[in-house]
Amino acid sequence: MSRYYSKDHEWLEIDNNVGIVGITDYAQHQLGDITYVELPEVGTEIKQFSIFCTIESVKAASDVYAPVSGKIIEVNSRLENEPEIINKSPEEEGWIVKVEISDTSELKNLMDKASYENYIKELD
Repeated sequence: MSRYYSKDHEWLEIDNNVGIVGITDYAQHQLGDITYVELPEVGTEIKQFSIFCTIESVKAASDVYAPVSGKIIEVNSRLENEPEIINKSPEEEGWIVKVEISDTSELKNLMDKASYENYIKELD
């Protein structure tokens, strides 16, 4: 499996042609305590870097952007009743959706872990 990161602080882990998407640990720290996740519907087609989900926290509501284009094939329904999972385990149990990737060439627009870590150092 390979993991990629976007400048909007989403991570994407790829297993065959399916991508698992969530927000990074950096993003959940910026949001603070997460209180609600508005999940998209299974079957929704998403485009790279378009909004597919909203996360509400004690600080604000924040849009989540799709790191790749494709069709949502599964949502993490645990987040409906336990949105705080994202705070506890943002890059494992707090995944948001699984996407059937439609264009793997879009991966070139994302960063690897080392590049992402350098990117967030520049933000602080």
